[in-house]
Amino acid sequence: MAMWLLSRRELQFRSRRALVAVLVSALVFGIAVAAEGIKRTLSNEPSAFVGSFRADGWVVRQDASPFTTIAVLPASLRNEIADTPGVTSVHPVVTGRATILSGKRDNANLIGYDLTAGNGPELTGGRAPEGDHEVAVSGGTSAGIGDKLVTTAGTFDVVGTLDGMRYNASAPTILMTFAAAQRAVLGGQPYAMGFAVNGRPQSLPKGTQFSSNAAAADDLGLTIKSATSTINFITLLTWLVAAGVIGAIVYLAALEQNRNFAILRATGSTGKLIVGSLLVQSLAIAVSAAVLSVPLAFVIRLGMPMPSTLTVDSFVRILTVGLVVGCLASIAAVRRALRVSPAEAFGGA
Repeated sequence: MAMWLLSRRELQFRSRRALVAVLVSALVFGIAVAAEGIKRTLSNEPSAFVGSFRADGWVVRQDASPFTTIAVLPASLRNEIADTPGVTSVHPVVTGRATILSGKRDNANLIGYDLTAGNGPELTGGRAPEGDHEVAVSGGTSAGIGDKLVTTAGTFDVVGTLDGMRYNASAPTILMTFAAAQRAVLGGQPYAMGFAVNGRPQSLPKGTQFSSNAAAADDLGLTIKSATSTINFITLLTWLVAAGVIGAIVYLAALEQNRNFAILRATGSTGKLIVGSLLVQSLAIAVSAAVLSVPLAFVIRLGMPMPSTLTVDSFVRILTVGLVVGCLASIAAVRRALRVSPAEAFGGA
């Protein structure tokens, strides 16, 4: 009980300093949570994108991947794969990149894939592209249904919108027919980057392999590996900054309480009381900052150029980090307090 009373009294006496520490640390924690949300978005994109085709796997060139390769296969292999025992449907795909020129200039993913009922990405509005100059677009573009979309691959009419379908660091996706993508990406040559397959082929054409959705997503995730590693490093730095801010505040408080600690020790108080009071002060600031960082994270992500996915796990994580940071931040102050001699209570120190 004495530990809590001592900690509360100290926080009340230095309330302005504690408030500054809470606000600064909350801002740092909020940035960390929002950055963690971006990493979560980037990490979820590959599997969500690959899964949106609703295929059981992919037939691709040996050692290749359907979305990260320039290795092509003859489009005529579609019939051979379709006739293979174990296969129920086959859909060829072409992938590429383009720059959007109309509206906000941006890079975009190009996907050539013929949408049919029950397969392929789901539309959230409009209809599936049918003509050579019709496309459906994902979020991340300013174009809507009925607009003209000018790109380095040509000018298209937007006839539909897609659910999700963003990848390569949340770049928007432009989906067109397979034939249109062959002309836009491959110069009209009769090739495909791979084939989305439902079922499991019992045999494969020579020079090809079957790639699972998980393997395709893993390969697609390699394109953002350095980005997610950088976010992890920046997040770690923000936690260290928060620990430094809280540690500095608690350490200053310990310096100013030298005489108080000396009196406590001279009157028989144990080191446990002193250590506990400093630890409680540090944890109070850290946990308060972690709680305040939750609404701040929602505000911060509004200004971020990439989507930031915030979940309950994100907030549980930051509260856990707050507890760890609070403990670490108190170490220097505790060491200082334990070095105080009871004689200082009578020496005017």
